Amino acid sequence: MPIVRHVLSKLGPASNFDPFAKMGRRGAARLRLAIPARVVSLYSTQRCVLLDVSRTGAKIALKKPLDLGEGALLQVHTLDQFASAVRCENGRNGLEFEAPLSDELVIQMRWFGEQIEEQEKRDLREAVRAWVNGDN
Repeated sequence: MPIVRHVLSKLGPASNFDPFAKMGRRGAARLRLAIPARVVSLYSTQRCVLLDVSRTGAKIALKKPLDLGEGALLQVHTLDQFASAVRCENGRNGLEFEAPLSDELVIQMRWFGEQIEEQEKRDLREAVRAWVNGDN
């Protein structure tokens, strides 16, 4: 007998326990990133940093945070997703997506983040090489 059914059988039929209910604030596991993005709201278009993303939302850092409840379009790589600001603290916004992302799109975000990281490493190596050689 699977463990969930075993636990439910011990609680009895009158129990309101739902083992599949959303626990905590997050509806899906998050992928930590630090990649450039853009947020388009009714009042402005801003560059931001996508700090993490999941199927149900994202965390972004931006110069002028969105107001709670404000809607915006998050744009990065192949992602154009409508979201609402559900959290705001220290220049960061928690966004909840209007519709969940597909697993494939989250994987694309991971790939894009890895490509940016590799490019930054190549750029740093080239800058160090130029400095050592006295090139400006």
